[in-house]
Amino acid sequence: MTGVAEERPDWRRFLGPPAASGVIRREIGDFRVEELPLITPEGEGSHLWLEIEKRAANTTWVAGQLARCAGVRQREVGFAGMKDRHGVTRQWFSIGMQEARDHDWPSWSIEGVNILQASYHVRKLRRGALSGNRFRIAVREFEGDAHEVLERVDQAIRHGVPNYFGPQRFGRGGHNVQRARDWLCNGARIRRNQHSIFLSAARSFLFNQVLSARVERGDWNRLLDGEMAALDGSRAVFACTLPDAELERRCAEFDIHPSGPLPGKGNGGVEREALALEIDILAGEKALVDGLAAAGAEAGRRSLRLRPAELQCELDGDMLLLQFRLPPGAYATSLLQELVRVRDASGAPGPQSLPVLAEPGY
Repeated sequence: MTGVAEERPDWRRFLGPPAASGVIRREIGDFRVEELPLITPEGEGSHLWLEIEKRAANTTWVAGQLARCAGVRQREVGFAGMKDRHGVTRQWFSIGMQEARDHDWPSWSIEGVNILQASYHVRKLRRGALSGNRFRIAVREFEGDAHEVLERVDQAIRHGVPNYFGPQRFGRGGHNVQRARDWLCNGARIRRNQHSIFLSAARSFLFNQVLSARVERGDWNRLLDGEMAALDGSRAVFACTLPDAELERRCAEFDIHPSGPLPGKGNGGVEREALALEIDILAGEKALVDGLAAAGAEAGRRSLRLRPAELQCELDGDMLLLQFRLPPGAYATSLLQELVRVRDASGAPGPQSLPVLAEPGY
């Protein structure tokens, strides 16, 4: 592959292309995300924890503004997850206040940010320290058969959906994947602070390639011999030797899931049938896989399957309202693309940039 446009391939949907269509993020309040914390502050300590609601602001910008208000370095500010600026988000931040110049947080003023509550804790809020995210998405200008959407909702609840990385990982038009390829395969120079962005884009791209192939094969939601099974709600994985009726039962009940590769050094523990399949799928990307290993990325695994919780769907005139909860690292677009074909009015990288059959979760 050489052109940027080629970096957004035709990743397969489990339920096929939806007939229904609509527009997301026409208004800022159409896309709402509530971060569900893994822990809450204890009420004492040197780290100020703030629950904030932000509008039209990304997470790193808010972190910088909080650091400015408190008079600390930005590295003293912690948060559990990155959230898009194109919407309304509730999430927690922490600020190490040991050397802060301003402790009067009620007086702080940040455009687009409302501080909902504050408390102290003994530790900094770390990345990944969340139990999931709750979404409320309005799809405006809805056109199509509501019954078809409801049937797709039922299928998503009963079977789950492919756990693709979302388009945010790849940049506009897949640009981050092309930059990663230029760096890892062709020796192009990039700034050090961009390494993690491009490593992430490349690994996410290759994961999606494997997942798409398994969706097409029809085995994305069942275990293969030599599979590394992912424990539901956890990053823990373990090796599977099949046939094993107990493992297959646990997979059918969503206690464990098949996993796919986040390429790097090693193979992440996968063996036999599963390993042979992944090598075959990624044979044409050997230079990129080898480049990731040479750059020091450690091989990892990610669940191939995503099961939304509390999924509700309601049609109000020409607006479709979707509400659901996803585990950490999962992308709303992975579910949305199975239900309805959408155009993103915000102009952010999203499903509208992809071919009809395409699209991409952590």
